[in-house]
Amino acid sequence: QVQLQESGPGLVKPSLTLSLTCTVSGGSITTNYYNWNWIRQPPGKGLEWIGFITYSGSTAYSPSLKSRTSISRDTSNNLFSLQLSSVTPEDTAVYYCARRGRLDEYDYWGQGTQITVSS
Repeated sequence: QVQLQESGPGLVKPSLTLSLTCTVSGGSITTNYYNWNWIRQPPGKGLEWIGFITYSGSTAYSPSLKSRTSISRDTSNNLFSLQLSSVTPEDTAVYYCARRGRLDEYDYWGQGTQITVSS
């Protein structure tokens, strides 16, 4: 069974960069044809897709966040990471990592990590 686990700082000060890591077990992040996503949910709002990195290392980002977002991976440690720069309180959310397969379903999710942007 595939398991994903987010790791993050909890609290981030405005204007700084949020860095999150998703560690994957039970499956390789290089396995065809999955992609590995970051998704967030601000309080009282719906899920917002941030971006993904594919099994081959290609990336794609939400247009609204693209200028501030970078997703990368470490295949040796079977993890992928998110960097979101210049954060504001509007970036406060629960951040999830999730796998998406060939049917476009998010079949495995991490438990989520709460990120609060505040001075």
